[in-house]
Amino acid sequence: MKITAAHGSGGRDSAHLMEEIFGKRFANPILDKMEDAAILHMRGDIAMSTDSFVVTPLEFKGGDIGKLSVCGTVNDLLVMGATPEYMTCGFILEEGLDIELLDRIAASMAAMAAEARVTIAAGDTKVIGGAGGLYINTTGIGHVPESRRVSASSCRPGDVVILSGGLGEHHACILSARMGVSNTIESDCAYLGDVTEALFASGAELRAMRDVTRGGLGTVLNEIAASSRCRIELEEDTIPVSSAVAGFCGLMGLDPLYMGNEGKLVAVVGPEGAEEALAAVRRTPHGRGAALIGRVAAPADGVSAPGGAAPGGSGTRPAGGGSTPNGSAGKAGVYMKTRLGGTRRIDVLYGEGLPRIC
Repeated sequence: MKITAAHGSGGRDSAHLMEEIFGKRFANPILDKMEDAAILHMRGDIAMSTDSFVVTPLEFKGGDIGKLSVCGTVNDLLVMGATPEYMTCGFILEEGLDIELLDRIAASMAAMAAEARVTIAAGDTKVIGGAGGLYINTTGIGHVPESRRVSASSCRPGDVVILSGGLGEHHACILSARMGVSNTIESDCAYLGDVTEALFASGAELRAMRDVTRGGLGTVLNEIAASSRCRIELEEDTIPVSSAVAGFCGLMGLDPLYMGNEGKLVAVVGPEGAEEALAAVRRTPHGRGAALIGRVAAPADGVSAPGGAAPGGSGTRPAGGGSTPNGSAGKAGVYMKTRLGGTRRIDVLYGEGLPRIC
């Protein structure tokens, strides 16, 4: 059975969709009331994030758009120190979408929400013309304990940068599926509560966290450097990338530093306790491949890191593809010591960044 315009009419077909898919999969005391708005029981400060999910194919190795929408939403809350509690989901369904596929995606979404212990408290469905596509918009809400205040503006010279695992797996998985490339690469799509809990429990002074999604590690670290007005210095040899992803990147001419991920985060911690924090992350299911990849330094020029894109062109910009000997020492921004001993400027992703994967 396929989605038709009648499923968006608000009548019998819409009710059937709610009863047989969304109501069945997302049942909980708040949603079951079917009110025009949900009443949420919150306390203290809250974190809120909204996101939209567009991915082709809808199902892929390691996940689907439903799992992706929950992980992407709750991870944004986790890296702000919040405990995710509630989320909403708005479904935009194209006519022709297979209802059995929609049911599988809703089931996957419900399972992921249960794992993350987050309640889907409200939702909406709209049907539009198209060719069987599906888009999901979410909002996530969580409680932020007073003791868990992290911010990209809190980094200090001497701090240590920890990456929770290998780069590029989601991007390589989605692109492989689109191109019909056969390999073993799976998306890293995951709920990162185990990693964030380990970091807070480690006793290290946790300054900042970010999940490394679109734009990749290079873009995220530039945003942190700009916010903290600092210089982040990376070591190329320490940045984890699986052999399968590295081989795929070599074939496609991609740079893992700018590839999208859906189950990795980067954390900046104080130097005391950094090794304990790294060890704690490595003991978690989703942090076994964690690595200490760099440090924070004070910029000698006293200016913030550039956050804008370079004019012209598109794609990634690996600082001319080589070392930058002319005056890079001490400047704010993100730099990487290469395997050859040079220093590479790591800029933000600019332009379209093709191929787009979400």
